[in-house]
Amino acid sequence: MQDLIRRYGAGLTGLMVLLVAFWLLMLVIIPNITLFESSFRPYLPVVEMGGPRDVYSVNNYMKVFDGSVETTILGMTFMVPVHIRTFFLTIWYSVTVTLACFVLAYPIAFYLAKIANPKSVPTLLLLLFVPLWVSEVLRAFAWWIILALKGPLNSLLLSLSLIDKPVRWITDYDAVLIGLVYTYILFMLFPIYNAISSLDTNQIEAAEDLGASRWRIHWRIVLPHSKPGIASGAVMVFMLSAGSLLVPSILGSTTSQWFTQTIQQWMNDALDWNTASAYAFLLLFLCTAFVSLVMWIFRVKLSDIAK
Repeated sequence: MQDLIRRYGAGLTGLMVLLVAFWLLMLVIIPNITLFESSFRPYLPVVEMGGPRDVYSVNNYMKVFDGSVETTILGMTFMVPVHIRTFFLTIWYSVTVTLACFVLAYPIAFYLAKIANPKSVPTLLLLLFVPLWVSEVLRAFAWWIILALKGPLNSLLLSLSLIDKPVRWITDYDAVLIGLVYTYILFMLFPIYNAISSLDTNQIEAAEDLGASRWRIHWRIVLPHSKPGIASGAVMVFMLSAGSLLVPSILGSTTSQWFTQTIQQWMNDALDWNTASAYAFLLLFLCTAFVSLVMWIFRVKLSDIAK
C-alpha cells in the first residue's frame, strides 16, 4: 500500500481502493450472498413469500437426487439420479478438456519459449490472440457449421477419400469437447509459456551435453520448472469448462447435457431461481473441492498457481 501511495499519491490510491472494494462488494460478494440465502428458501408464489411456508431448508439441494436413470459403468448397470449423472459427466469431460489442452498447449509453449526466433514470437503470440477478438458465441457457431453433417469438414474428408460417408460429429459430447478445447486452450498455453520462458536455457544445454534424451530433459527439467504454469492453466481450463454454458448449449446433442444447462433449465424453464441457486452453489463447491483434492494429490500449492 505504501508503494502505491508513493507512486500514485494518496488521492488516486484511495480511488483505486474504493473502486476495487465496490467491484468486490457490489458485483461479487453481495450477489453471491443473496443467491446463497435464496438457495435455502422454497420456490413460492409472491403472495406466500414471508409467510409460514417460507422457511429455510435444504430441500432445494436434495432435488439433485430426484429422478433416476440407468447408467452402465464397467459393464454393470446402476440406477443413478439424473442430475448426479449429469454432474459427474460434466466433471469427467472437463478433466478430459483440461488434459487435451495441456497435451496441445505444452509443445506450442515450449516452441515459443525456447525454439522460435525471439523476433517472431510477438507476431506468433498476436496470431494466437486473434480468436479471442471474436465472441465466444460466434466461435461456437463457427464450429457448429464446420462439424455439421454436410459441413466443410466432412466435405474435405470425403474429397480426400478419408471417409466413405459423412460423419456425425455433433453427437454425444464429441462436438462439445472440440469446442471447449478450442475456446479455452489459450488459458493453458500462456501460463505454461510464461513458466518455460523463465527457465534458464543453460540447464537444457547442460542436460544435452551430459547425454540426456529429449523426453528425459522435459520430464526432469522443463516439466518441474513449468509446474506453476501447468497448475494455473489446469485450474482455469477446468473451472471454465465446468462452468461453460454457451459451448455445450450450441454444440451439444440430444444425448449430452452439461450441468450448467440443468441450472439454466431451473431458471428459465421452471422459473425456480431458488433451486437454480442451490445447484449453482453445488457446482461451485464440488468443483472447488475437486480442484483442491487434485492439488493435494499432485502437491501443488496456491502460491504455485499465483506465480
